[in-house]
Amino acid sequence: MELVPRLNAEEIRGLFAPPPWGDDVPPSPFSMTNVGEWEKFRNIDMDKEAHIIDSLNSSSTKRRGHVDANKLAVLKAWRRIDCRTREALRRSFLTDLIEGYEACIRAFIQESGDEDVLALQVQDPFHRLLLHGVCEFYNLVSVTVSETKDTDSLKTTRIKKKKMGVVDVPNITLSHFLKMSKEGVW
Repeated sequence: MELVPRLNAEEIRGLFAPPPWGDDVPPSPFSMTNVGEWEKFRNIDMDKEAHIIDSLNSSSTKRRGHVDANKLAVLKAWRRIDCRTREALRRSFLTDLIEGYEACIRAFIQESGDEDVLALQVQDPFHRLLLHGVCEFYNLVSVTVSETKDTDSLKTTRIKKKKMGVVDVPNITLSHFLKMSKEGVW
């Protein structure tokens, strides 16, 4: 009592008022609700709400668990391709060339044995890059070798199946995947 002088009612109210000390505070949205809205909120059955939330969570996990097998195979094959080759495939305007390589490789996969080798003579470096990308998509080994005949240097790309086992051929082709990804579907 000796250290603090006597305070009047206005000074005491100022001590306990919320910031900005003693000024009028605008009403909150919560305090501005009408009685009907408040009664709806107040009478919510929390057990029903918890059941609804649980059912929504379980249905979303079921949906997350269900992934289209074709889409998963294509995305897995797409990830096998080197990042620079992926960028070249995305930007490529040579869809006919890619489709031709793809048809040739799909026929090779279906008709050849494990030890067979497909040799393609592709001289353009960008076309070889696209060919290697298609081979990576189908999980094949592709190696380009240079052969010198007279004064000419010929590039031959040799393609064969990996020794690990089965070559997985997605149902969706690479060219179809590229078209869909350019359209924003994937």
